[in-house]
Amino acid sequence: MATLAELAQWVGGKVVGDDQIEIVALAPIDKAQPGTITFLANPKYLPALKECRASAVIIDRPLERDDLAYLVCANPYLAFAKVLTQLHVKRPAPLGVLPGVQVAPSAQLGEEVTIHPGVVVGERVSIGRGTILYPNVVVYDDVQIGEDCTLHAGVIVREGSRLGNRVILQPGAVIGSDGFGFAPDGEAYYKIPQVGIVVVEDDVEIGANSCVDRAALGVTRIGQGCKLDNLVQIGHNVTLGPHSVMASQAGIAGSAQVGRHCTFGGQSAVAGHIKVGENLTLGGRGGITGSMEGNQIVSGVPAMPHRDWLKASMSFGHLPQMRKELAALKKQLADLEAQLTKE
Repeated sequence: MATLAELAQWVGGKVVGDDQIEIVALAPIDKAQPGTITFLANPKYLPALKECRASAVIIDRPLERDDLAYLVCANPYLAFAKVLTQLHVKRPAPLGVLPGVQVAPSAQLGEEVTIHPGVVVGERVSIGRGTILYPNVVVYDDVQIGEDCTLHAGVIVREGSRLGNRVILQPGAVIGSDGFGFAPDGEAYYKIPQVGIVVVEDDVEIGANSCVDRAALGVTRIGQGCKLDNLVQIGHNVTLGPHSVMASQAGIAGSAQVGRHCTFGGQSAVAGHIKVGENLTLGGRGGITGSMEGNQIVSGVPAMPHRDWLKASMSFGHLPQMRKELAALKKQLADLEAQLTKE
Protein backbone atom coordinates (compact mmCIF):
# COMPACT_ATOMS: atom_id res chain seq x y z
CA MET A 1 0.00 0.00 0.00
CA ALA A 2 1.19 3.54 -0.76
CA THR A 3 -0.30 7.00 -0.96
CA LEU A 4 -0.41 8.92 -4.21
CA ALA A 5 2.13 11.32 -2.74
CA GLU A 6 4.55 8.43 -2.18
CA LEU A 7 3.98 7.11 -5.69
CA ALA A 8 4.61 10.58 -7.11
CA GLN A 9 7.91 10.72 -5.26
CA TRP A 10 8.96 7.30 -6.62
CA VAL A 11 8.22 8.20 -10.24
CA GLY A 12 9.00 11.92 -10.25
CA GLY A 13 5.41 12.95 -11.01
CA LYS A 14 2.88 15.47 -9.72
CA VAL A 15 -0.48 14.72 -8.11
CA VAL A 16 -3.59 16.56 -9.22
CA GLY A 17 -6.26 15.90 -6.59
CA ASP A 18 -6.03 14.19 -3.19
CA ASP A 19 -2.43 13.06 -2.74
CA GLN A 20 -3.29 11.04 0.41
CA ILE A 21 -5.43 8.47 -1.42
CA GLU A 22 -4.16 5.00 -0.53
CA ILE A 23 -3.34 2.73 -3.47
CA VAL A 24 -3.09 -1.02 -2.97
CA ALA A 25 -2.59 -2.24 -6.54
CA LEU A 26 -2.25 -1.28 -10.19
CA ALA A 27 -5.00 -2.48 -12.55
CA PRO A 28 -6.07 -2.23 -16.22
CA ILE A 29 -8.54 0.54 -17.07
CA ASP A 30 -11.46 -1.83 -17.64
CA LYS A 31 -10.89 -3.84 -14.43
CA ALA A 32 -9.80 -1.12 -12.02
CA GLN A 33 -11.66 -0.75 -8.72
CA PRO A 34 -11.54 1.82 -5.90
CA GLY A 35 -8.16 1.61 -4.19
CA THR A 36 -6.32 0.84 -7.44
CA ILE A 37 -4.43 3.04 -9.86
CA THR A 38 -4.48 2.60 -13.63
CA PHE A 39 -2.44 4.20 -16.39
CA LEU A 40 -3.02 5.75 -19.79
CA ALA A 41 -0.08 5.98 -22.20
CA ASN A 42 -2.03 6.18 -25.47
CA PRO A 43 -4.57 9.00 -26.01
CA LYS A 44 -6.82 6.73 -28.07
CA TYR A 45 -7.88 5.03 -24.82
CA LEU A 46 -9.11 8.29 -23.26
CA PRO A 47 -12.81 7.35 -23.77
CA ALA A 48 -12.28 4.30 -21.57
CA LEU A 49 -11.69 6.57 -18.58
CA LYS A 50 -15.37 7.57 -18.58
CA GLU A 51 -16.33 4.19 -17.11
CA CYS A 52 -13.13 3.65 -15.12
CA ARG A 53 -13.62 3.07 -11.36
CA ALA A 54 -9.98 3.49 -10.32
CA SER A 55 -9.09 5.91 -7.53
CA ALA A 56 -6.32 7.45 -9.64
CA VAL A 57 -4.75 7.32 -13.08
CA ILE A 58 -1.19 7.77 -14.31
CA ILE A 59 -1.37 10.12 -17.28
CA ASP A 60 0.59 12.84 -19.04
CA ARG A 61 -2.11 15.54 -18.55
CA PRO A 62 -4.89 16.24 -16.06
CA LEU A 63 -8.50 15.87 -17.24
CA GLU A 64 -11.75 17.43 -16.13
CA ARG A 65 -13.02 14.80 -13.74
CA ASP A 66 -13.45 15.58 -10.05
CA ASP A 67 -13.83 12.00 -8.76
CA LEU A 68 -10.49 10.85 -10.15
CA ALA A 69 -7.02 11.88 -9.01
CA TYR A 70 -4.19 12.16 -11.50
CA LEU A 71 -0.56 11.23 -11.21
CA VAL A 72 0.82 13.38 -14.01
CA CYS A 73 4.11 12.20 -15.55
CA ALA A 74 5.97 12.99 -18.73
CA ASN A 75 6.29 9.26 -19.47
CA PRO A 76 3.22 7.39 -18.14
CA TYR A 77 4.45 4.02 -19.41
CA LEU A 78 7.72 4.33 -17.50
CA ALA A 79 5.84 5.52 -14.42
CA PHE A 80 3.50 2.52 -14.75
CA ALA A 81 6.51 0.18 -14.71
CA LYS A 82 7.98 1.85 -11.63
CA VAL A 83 4.67 1.82 -9.73
CA LEU A 84 4.11 -1.82 -10.68
CA THR A 85 7.56 -2.64 -9.29
CA GLN A 86 6.93 -0.82 -6.03
CA LEU A 87 3.46 -2.28 -5.42
CA HIS A 88 3.78 -5.82 -6.74
CA VAL A 89 7.42 -6.94 -6.90
CA LYS A 90 8.98 -8.09 -3.66
CA ARG A 91 12.44 -9.63 -3.68
CA PRO A 92 12.42 -12.90 -1.73
CA ALA A 93 14.07 -12.94 1.66
CA PRO A 94 17.51 -14.60 1.60
CA LEU A 95 17.45 -18.29 2.45
CA GLY A 96 21.14 -19.20 2.35
CA VAL A 97 22.40 -22.47 0.91
CA LEU A 98 19.54 -24.96 1.00
CA PRO A 99 19.93 -28.76 1.22
CA GLY A 100 20.71 -30.57 -2.02
CA VAL A 101 23.27 -28.07 -3.30
CA GLN A 102 26.80 -28.88 -4.47
CA VAL A 103 29.20 -26.01 -3.81
CA ALA A 104 32.92 -26.48 -4.44
CA PRO A 105 35.15 -25.80 -1.40
CA SER A 106 36.98 -22.98 -3.18
CA ALA A 107 33.80 -21.08 -4.12
CA GLN A 108 33.19 -17.75 -2.41
CA LEU A 109 29.58 -16.87 -1.54
CA GLY A 110 28.53 -13.36 -0.57
CA GLU A 111 26.17 -12.49 2.24
CA GLU A 112 22.41 -12.99 1.90
CA VAL A 113 22.64 -15.30 -1.12
CA THR A 114 19.99 -17.91 -1.84
CA ILE A 115 20.96 -21.17 -3.51
CA HIS A 116 18.13 -23.63 -4.16
CA PRO A 117 18.30 -27.45 -4.35
CA GLY A 118 19.90 -28.97 -7.42
CA VAL A 119 22.37 -26.13 -7.98
CA VAL A 120 25.99 -26.98 -8.79
CA VAL A 121 28.68 -24.36 -8.15
CA GLY A 122 32.18 -25.09 -9.46
CA GLU A 123 35.67 -24.35 -8.21
CA ARG A 124 36.87 -20.77 -7.66
CA VAL A 125 33.41 -19.33 -8.37
CA SER A 126 32.56 -15.96 -6.83
CA ILE A 127 28.91 -15.06 -6.12
CA GLY A 128 28.02 -11.57 -4.89
CA ARG A 129 25.78 -10.40 -2.09
CA GLY A 130 22.04 -10.99 -2.44
CA THR A 131 22.23 -13.15 -5.58
CA ILE A 132 19.62 -15.90 -6.07
CA LEU A 133 20.27 -19.20 -7.87
CA TYR A 134 17.08 -21.14 -8.49
CA PRO A 135 16.88 -24.97 -8.81
CA ASN A 136 19.20 -26.79 -11.22
CA VAL A 137 21.38 -23.83 -12.09
CA VAL A 138 24.87 -25.00 -13.06
CA VAL A 139 27.84 -22.65 -12.61
CA TYR A 140 31.11 -23.94 -14.07
CA ASP A 141 34.58 -23.24 -12.65
CA ASP A 142 36.07 -19.73 -12.43
CA VAL A 143 32.78 -17.88 -12.97
CA GLN A 144 32.22 -14.47 -11.38
CA ILE A 145 28.65 -13.42 -10.54
CA GLY A 146 27.92 -9.95 -9.16
CA GLU A 147 25.49 -8.70 -6.54
CA ASP A 148 21.68 -8.97 -6.60
CA CYS A 149 21.64 -11.22 -9.67
CA THR A 150 18.81 -13.66 -10.37
CA LEU A 151 19.55 -16.90 -12.20
CA HIS A 152 16.31 -18.77 -12.81
CA ALA A 153 15.85 -22.53 -13.02
CA GLY A 154 18.01 -24.45 -15.46
CA VAL A 155 20.43 -21.63 -16.29
CA ILE A 156 23.96 -22.69 -17.25
CA VAL A 157 26.95 -20.37 -16.88
CA ARG A 158 30.09 -21.91 -18.29
CA GLU A 159 33.71 -21.58 -17.21
CA GLY A 160 35.27 -18.15 -16.90
CA SER A 161 32.12 -16.16 -17.61
CA ARG A 162 31.60 -12.89 -15.76
CA LEU A 163 28.24 -11.48 -14.79
CA GLY A 164 27.89 -7.94 -13.47
CA ASN A 165 25.46 -6.70 -10.85
CA ARG A 166 21.66 -7.06 -11.07
CA VAL A 167 21.85 -9.44 -14.02
CA ILE A 168 18.70 -11.50 -14.66
CA LEU A 169 18.92 -14.79 -16.56
CA GLN A 170 15.55 -16.35 -17.40
CA PRO A 171 15.04 -20.16 -17.29
CA GLY A 172 17.23 -22.19 -19.61
CA ALA A 173 19.55 -19.37 -20.67
CA VAL A 174 23.08 -20.51 -21.50
CA ILE A 175 26.03 -18.18 -21.03
CA GLY A 176 29.41 -19.22 -22.41
CA SER A 177 28.44 -22.10 -24.69
CA ASP A 178 31.03 -22.93 -27.37
CA GLY A 179 31.08 -20.62 -30.36
CA PHE A 180 30.35 -22.14 -33.77
CA GLY A 181 33.92 -22.40 -35.03
CA PHE A 182 35.21 -25.16 -37.32
CA ALA A 183 38.16 -25.25 -39.74
CA PRO A 184 37.48 -27.10 -43.03
CA ASP A 185 39.56 -30.26 -43.41
CA GLY A 186 38.62 -31.66 -46.79
CA GLU A 187 35.05 -32.83 -46.44
CA ALA A 188 35.36 -32.82 -42.65
CA TYR A 189 35.58 -30.02 -40.10
CA TYR A 190 38.10 -29.60 -37.29
CA LYS A 191 36.72 -27.99 -34.12
CA ILE A 192 38.38 -24.70 -33.20
CA PRO A 193 38.73 -24.58 -29.41
CA GLN A 194 36.71 -21.74 -27.91
CA VAL A 195 38.99 -20.54 -25.13
CA GLY A 196 37.65 -17.00 -24.60
CA ILE A 197 34.95 -15.87 -22.17
CA VAL A 198 31.64 -14.02 -21.97
CA VAL A 199 31.27 -10.74 -20.08
CA VAL A 200 27.72 -9.67 -19.20
CA GLU A 201 27.70 -6.16 -17.78
CA ASP A 202 25.43 -4.62 -15.13
CA ASP A 203 21.62 -4.56 -15.40
CA VAL A 204 21.38 -6.99 -18.32
CA GLU A 205 18.40 -9.32 -18.72
CA ILE A 206 18.62 -12.38 -20.96
CA GLY A 207 15.46 -14.30 -21.88
CA ALA A 208 14.56 -17.96 -21.60
CA ASN A 209 16.52 -20.41 -23.76
CA SER A 210 18.75 -17.69 -25.18
CA CYS A 211 22.42 -18.46 -25.82
CA VAL A 212 25.50 -16.26 -25.63
CA ASP A 213 28.55 -18.03 -27.06
CA ARG A 214 31.99 -17.69 -25.53
CA ALA A 215 34.73 -16.10 -27.63
CA ALA A 216 37.16 -18.19 -29.60
CA LEU A 217 39.83 -15.84 -28.23
CA GLY A 218 39.14 -12.79 -26.11
CA VAL A 219 35.64 -11.72 -25.04
CA THR A 220 32.01 -11.87 -26.12
CA ARG A 221 30.50 -8.79 -24.46
CA ILE A 222 26.90 -7.88 -23.65
CA GLY A 223 26.89 -4.20 -22.73
CA GLN A 224 25.31 -2.57 -19.70
CA GLY A 225 21.53 -2.48 -19.63
CA CYS A 226 20.96 -4.71 -22.68
CA LYS A 227 17.67 -6.64 -22.77
CA LEU A 228 17.48 -9.89 -24.75
CA ASP A 229 14.15 -11.65 -25.34
CA ASN A 230 13.63 -15.43 -25.34
CA LEU A 231 15.37 -17.55 -27.99
CA VAL A 232 18.04 -15.01 -28.92
CA GLN A 233 21.41 -16.16 -30.27
CA ILE A 234 24.64 -14.19 -29.77
CA GLY A 235 27.66 -15.61 -31.61
CA HIS A 236 31.26 -15.76 -30.44
CA ASN A 237 33.30 -12.55 -30.13
CA VAL A 238 30.22 -10.35 -30.61
CA THR A 239 30.13 -6.96 -28.92
CA LEU A 240 26.59 -5.74 -28.22
CA GLY A 241 26.58 -2.08 -27.21
CA PRO A 242 24.99 -0.82 -23.97
CA HIS A 243 21.20 -0.47 -23.70
CA SER A 244 20.45 -2.44 -26.87
CA VAL A 245 17.34 -4.61 -27.07
CA MET A 246 16.63 -7.74 -29.11
CA ALA A 247 13.23 -9.35 -29.68
CA SER A 248 12.65 -13.11 -29.82
CA GLN A 249 14.51 -15.26 -32.36
CA ALA A 250 16.89 -12.46 -33.34
CA GLY A 251 20.54 -13.31 -33.79
CA ILE A 252 23.98 -11.76 -34.22
CA ALA A 253 26.68 -13.77 -35.98
CA GLY A 254 30.25 -14.09 -34.78
CA SER A 255 32.60 -11.11 -34.41
CA ALA A 256 29.95 -8.50 -35.26
CA GLN A 257 30.22 -5.20 -33.39
CA VAL A 258 26.97 -3.42 -32.56
CA GLY A 259 26.83 0.12 -31.21
CA ARG A 260 24.92 1.36 -28.18
CA HIS A 261 21.13 1.68 -27.98
CA CYS A 262 20.25 -0.45 -30.99
CA THR A 263 16.92 -2.25 -31.43
CA PHE A 264 16.38 -5.55 -33.27
CA GLY A 265 12.90 -6.81 -34.17
CA GLY A 266 11.81 -10.44 -33.99
CA GLN A 267 13.62 -12.90 -36.27
CA SER A 268 16.06 -10.23 -37.42
CA ALA A 269 19.72 -10.98 -38.01
CA VAL A 270 23.14 -9.38 -38.25
CA ALA A 271 25.86 -11.02 -40.34
CA GLY A 272 29.28 -11.76 -38.86
CA HIS A 273 32.42 -9.61 -38.95
CA ILE A 274 30.59 -6.33 -39.60
CA LYS A 275 29.99 -3.10 -37.67
CA VAL A 276 26.61 -1.56 -36.89
CA GLY A 277 26.43 2.03 -35.66
CA GLU A 278 24.59 3.27 -32.58
CA ASN A 279 20.89 4.10 -32.32
CA LEU A 280 19.97 1.81 -35.21
CA THR A 281 16.61 0.02 -35.40
CA LEU A 282 16.25 -3.13 -37.53
CA GLY A 283 12.69 -4.21 -38.31
CA GLY A 284 11.38 -7.71 -37.77
CA ARG A 285 12.81 -10.37 -40.13
CA GLY A 286 15.28 -7.82 -41.41
CA GLY A 287 18.87 -8.73 -42.14
CA ILE A 288 22.00 -6.56 -42.04
CA THR A 289 24.56 -8.14 -44.36
CA GLY A 290 27.22 -5.42 -44.40
CA SER A 291 28.52 -2.70 -42.10
CA MET A 292 25.94 0.04 -41.60
CA GLU A 293 25.87 3.54 -40.14
CA GLY A 294 23.73 4.17 -37.06
CA ASN A 295 20.96 6.67 -36.28
CA GLN A 296 18.48 5.19 -38.74
CA ILE A 297 15.60 2.72 -39.08
CA VAL A 298 16.11 -0.09 -41.58
CA SER A 299 14.11 -3.10 -42.75
CA GLY A 300 14.24 -5.96 -45.23
CA VAL A 301 17.01 -8.24 -46.51
CA PRO A 302 19.46 -6.84 -47.27
CA ALA A 303 18.44 -4.04 -44.94
CA MET A 304 17.59 -0.68 -46.48
CA PRO A 305 16.03 2.53 -45.10
CA HIS A 306 12.61 1.66 -43.74
CA ARG A 307 10.71 4.08 -46.01
CA ASP A 308 12.39 2.61 -49.10
CA TRP A 309 11.54 -0.88 -47.91
CA LEU A 310 7.88 0.08 -47.45
CA LYS A 311 7.74 1.40 -51.00
CA ALA A 312 9.45 -1.73 -52.34
CA SER A 313 7.19 -4.08 -50.39
CA MET A 314 4.12 -2.48 -51.99
CA SER A 315 5.39 -3.77 -55.35
CA PHE A 316 6.01 -7.37 -54.30
CA GLY A 317 2.44 -8.54 -54.94
CA HIS A 318 2.47 -6.98 -58.42
CA LEU A 319 5.70 -8.62 -59.58
CA PRO A 320 4.08 -11.57 -61.44
CA GLN A 321 1.83 -9.24 -63.46
CA MET A 322 4.72 -6.80 -64.01
CA ARG A 323 6.80 -9.68 -65.35
CA LYS A 324 4.08 -10.62 -67.85
CA GLU A 325 3.73 -7.01 -68.96
CA LEU A 326 7.49 -6.66 -69.35
CA ALA A 327 7.64 -9.81 -71.48
CA ALA A 328 4.82 -8.48 -73.68
CA LEU A 329 6.60 -5.13 -74.10
CA LYS A 330 9.83 -6.87 -75.03
CA LYS A 331 7.98 -8.89 -77.69
CA GLN A 332 6.35 -5.74 -79.09
CA LEU A 333 9.75 -4.01 -79.21
CA ALA A 334 11.29 -6.98 -80.99
CA ASP A 335 8.44 -6.98 -83.55
CA LEU A 336 8.90 -3.24 -84.19
CA GLU A 337 12.64 -3.65 -84.63
CA ALA A 338 12.06 -6.51 -87.08
CA GLN A 339 9.56 -4.41 -89.05
CA LEU A 340 11.94 -1.42 -89.18
CA THR A 341 14.74 -3.69 -90.42
CA LYS A 342 12.59 -4.93 -93.30
CA GLU A 343 11.68 -1.37 -94.29
